[in-house]
Order: sequence, then structure tokens, then C-alpha cells
Amino acid sequence: MNIWQSFILGIVEGLTEFLPISSTFHLIFAGQLLHLENTEFLKLFEVFIQAGAILAVLFVYGKELLTDWSLIKKLILSFIPTAILGFLLHSIIKNFFFETNWLMIGAFVTVGLVFILYEKYLKKNKNKNNKEIADLSWGQSVLIGIGQAMAVIPGVSRSGSVMLTMMALGQSRVSAAKYSFLLALPTICSAAVLDVLKFDSINSISSQEINLLLVGTITSFIVALFVLKWFISFIQKNTLTNFGIYRLVIALILISTL
Repeated sequence: MNIWQSFILGIVEGLTEFLPISSTFHLIFAGQLLHLENTEFLKLFEVFIQAGAILAVLFVYGKELLTDWSLIKKLILSFIPTAILGFLLHSIIKNFFFETNWLMIGAFVTVGLVFILYEKYLKKNKNKNNKEIADLSWGQSVLIGIGQAMAVIPGVSRSGSVMLTMMALGQSRVSAAKYSFLLALPTICSAAVLDVLKFDSINSISSQEINLLLVGTITSFIVALFVLKWFISFIQKNTLTNFGIYRLVIALILISTL
């Protein structure tokens, strides 16, 4: 990997982390398109640069988190199911899910279809999704965490699964999007720490590799800042159908290249 490749992957991470299109899926296939060897360092890089996106969330919502203990408790409850499943299946996730293109593409397409069908259901039944994060109960917070846990398969999308679960609970799209941003904090941070601890060559990372991590992380931070604000504005007037269609188109393109 060179500096330009780390820069490109940082852009991909920043663009996709908070959109319901699976950042992990995009990073894996972007790496393949860049002809990067699937090394242990690349796997570490793909997780580590998510720290940039996390910093963007703290930059935008940090003050609110520090003053809302009820919100923090709900986020912790939502994080627990994902933490348990992620820890138990860490080896399978890294060595099977991340290595199986057809599984990832299948998940990518399936969730895209779910987006389209669910939005049609909401429109047909004229559901009023107008609840706010403050309306979430402790039990609903756990359900959201279970929904997020399904995103251990690349292609599902952590933010997408959180948003779908919350919308099914009557939450507005804006509230669902914002909660998915905040829930990224404990989820991604813990995943990054676990990956670093399990990285066998952590003590032998070269100065060049450190530079690659820094470039990717800083780039993802800057791009994610813009995406966070844009997505809230976008989802106020649009539905998940757009992302469902995007998923189907991208899947067709990837299938044609495999």
C-alpha cells in the first residue's frame, strides 16, 4: 500500500461509514480494485481508519453526549449485543465473512431489497414514524443492539440495520440516523481495540505503515464531517429507497467484474 491508496481508502471510509451502504463492504472491494494484497495489516488498516469517522461524531455530538446520561445508558444497552456477538465470532468474521465475496454481495443485495420493500410498506400503510430518541425504552435499546449485531456480515451495514430496527419501532428517519451515528462510538472503538490487540505484528509496524494509518484516519475524519451533516439533511426529505437502488446497481457492477 502507498500513500495515495491509503488516501483513497480514507475517502471511501469517510463517505460510507455513516451511510446505510456498509463501509466495510466498500473498503474490502475498494482494496481489491486497488489490487492490494489482503494482508493482516490491510485488515488492521480498514478497522483503524474508522477512528477518523469516530472523531467526526465526537466533534459534532460530543457536547450533547456529555450532558445526556439517559442517552449514554441507552447507547450502552444497544452496544452490548453487538459486543458479545463480535467478540464470540471475531475469528469467523475476519477469516470467513471478510474473505467470501459472494456472501458479502448477497448480504449487500438483500439489505438493498429490504430497504426498498420496507419503504413501500411504510408508504402504503401511511406509518407515522415520528418518535424521538428520548422515547426509546431500555428494552427497545437492546433490540436496536440486536439489529446492529446482524451487521457483523460485511454488506449488511451497521447504520442501515440500526436505522431499519429503529424505524420499525416508530422512530423518525432523522432520529434513527443520529442514533446510528452515536452508536458507532462504542461499537467501532471496541472493534478497533480488539483488532489491535489481536494483531500479531503490532510491535513491528514500520514508520511507513504508521504514516499510512495516519493519512487514512485523517482523511476519513475530514470526509466524515461533511457526510454527517449532509446525511441528516438528506434523510429529512428522502427515504432509504435511494440507498436500496444504489446497492443493487453496485452489486450488478461488482458481479460483472468477478
